[in-house]
Amino acid sequence: QVPLVESGGGLVQAGGSLRLSCAASGRTSSSSVLGWFRQAPGKEREFVASIRRSTGNKYYADSVKGRFTISRDITGSTVYLQMNSLKPEDTAVYYCAAGALPGRTYLEDFDSWGQGTQVTVSS
Repeated sequence: QVPLVESGGGLVQAGGSLRLSCAASGRTSSSSVLGWFRQAPGKEREFVASIRRSTGNKYYADSVKGRFTISRDITGSTVYLQMNSLKPEDTAVYYCAAGALPGRTYLEDFDSWGQGTQVTVSS
């Protein structure tokens, strides 16, 4: 059973919206934090947003504040990333990740990763 499964990526024009979903199962079902990272071609993977499953506390990268919203379902087992006002620079593979400590933004703070879903924003 794959612990984190992303869905919802695709191609969208600049200014458009997409919603990503991440379903957690198995060992990630008990992780305190679920988050999103992204990796553009030739660049390092970077933090986008995360949410503490128990309290709903949210954390965002400055580059997406005001445009992206992270949320969870009532069980906390599915996390969403609503992306509005998309820009070409948002083009990347988006990865769901699970971790233990809220408010962290480094890759090493997350110990489970999904396969990734491609988001392409055309100008």
